[in-house]
Amino acid sequence: MSSPPALWLFGDQLGPHFHSTPEHRDREVLMIRSATAFGRRRFHRQKLHLVEAGMRRLVADLGGRARIVDAPTYTDGLRRFGKPVVVHEPGSHAADALVRRLREQGIVTDILPTPGFVLSKQDFSAWISGRRRYLMEDFYRDQRRRFGILLEPDGEPVGGKWNYDHDNRRPPPGRSTLPVPAPWHPKENAIDQDVRADLDRAESEGAIHPVGVDGPRRFAVGHAEAVRALRRFLDHRLATFGPHQDAMLHADWAMSHALLSVPLNHGLLDPLDVVRKAEERYRDGTAPLASVEGFVRQVLGWREWVWHLYWHLGPDYSDRNVLRAHEKPPSWWWELDADAVEAACLRSALTGVRDRGYAHHIERLMVLGNHALQRAYDPAELTDWFATAFVDGFPWVMPANVIGMSQYADGGIVATKPYAAGGAYINRMSDHCGGCVFDPKKRVGASACPFTAGYWAFLDRNAKRLEGNPRMRQPLDGVKRLSDLSAVVAQESDRRGF
Repeated sequence: MSSPPALWLFGDQLGPHFHSTPEHRDREVLMIRSATAFGRRRFHRQKLHLVEAGMRRLVADLGGRARIVDAPTYTDGLRRFGKPVVVHEPGSHAADALVRRLREQGIVTDILPTPGFVLSKQDFSAWISGRRRYLMEDFYRDQRRRFGILLEPDGEPVGGKWNYDHDNRRPPPGRSTLPVPAPWHPKENAIDQDVRADLDRAESEGAIHPVGVDGPRRFAVGHAEAVRALRRFLDHRLATFGPHQDAMLHADWAMSHALLSVPLNHGLLDPLDVVRKAEERYRDGTAPLASVEGFVRQVLGWREWVWHLYWHLGPDYSDRNVLRAHEKPPSWWWELDADAVEAACLRSALTGVRDRGYAHHIERLMVLGNHALQRAYDPAELTDWFATAFVDGFPWVMPANVIGMSQYADGGIVATKPYAAGGAYINRMSDHCGGCVFDPKKRVGASACPFTAGYWAFLDRNAKRLEGNPRMRQPLDGVKRLSDLSAVVAQESDRRGF
């Protein structure tokens, strides 16, 4: 009896739900270390470390069943391997086109549905067919109904409401850190030492050109580590996850956030299993409903929504730019040079990206994204930056988050209005403004907050493009009442420091 085709895994398909189900447990496992994939873009150093260490960890865990082939490209690697393979649906349009070409050539014998997401592409296509509006809330509620999450026996939501977002928007608690147990942290091992040495060598030889600082490693690279990180969050941090998830504290980068986007997006955890375990904590009374629902919404709702929109909207979606934003992000942005930034909130968020390859969702949306929106950075370039500079960033993750959510470049497919905000929002939701050189109440002068002034300059610049949006009527009316608008616009067009 002939052996089945080998299973070719990408570097974000590392969990047992990808390779050790009954369908796959007898297959040889192949991974390809593509020099082109690693070297063609300026990835964060810690992102390269996580992917490389994850591949090596899987080979160690699977023993002689798995191997890594080094090659210039994926195609070259498959040819060196010399056997037919099956593959799960990959996470980018480019990789999808590649595996389809390889299937036509007979190198790939089958493209299997990905187990990295709860809802299949086929089921999403059926769900969205004929809909006039794309609302994540509609999708999220149907996800909960479909998979039976946080429901009463009659199919209604537990607690009588689908969404507890209102309970999860509290400002900072008046202290520099949240009084919660620390998140799980890995212990580096010999694999990390070898990866670090190899990346140092590749960088010195010019094979890779990373950004950001190296280590220490903060996220899981193997399934066992990912399970420990999940258990730590569920047992000690989920209960406090909800209330302050939109707040920002300079001295507390982790707060009560789950920090599970990395093991989820690297394929180490099964998302439905994660959601069901969180639901158990509500059912057994160890975590409040608002916190559990907020976490479930992020995993079963938003994460799945972003994945499916990536495929539904197609590869041209990242070219959308309805606000005609064409400014090049400055060098300090690309180099993660946080020391060049004076604005406390922006410096803190950029420092997190430089030092950890990570910033939580409000820092991404309301600081980094808000800054880029106000300064008209090109949304396609911005999408590339988020995908390469963040350790949880992959091609499918960022288009809906950046093009749609933070930059409003799609004109309202994902977000109903631009997420532009002035310094007052950041002052309310963070502890950054107290010691900042800029004043969130000022929009003109040397101490004028670049977010406050930038907000009004953004509205003035885009008034014609936004006037048809009913949610923008009130802020656009506010622009007309500014007596110093011309001074604000002139100041912000000439601004060099942030």
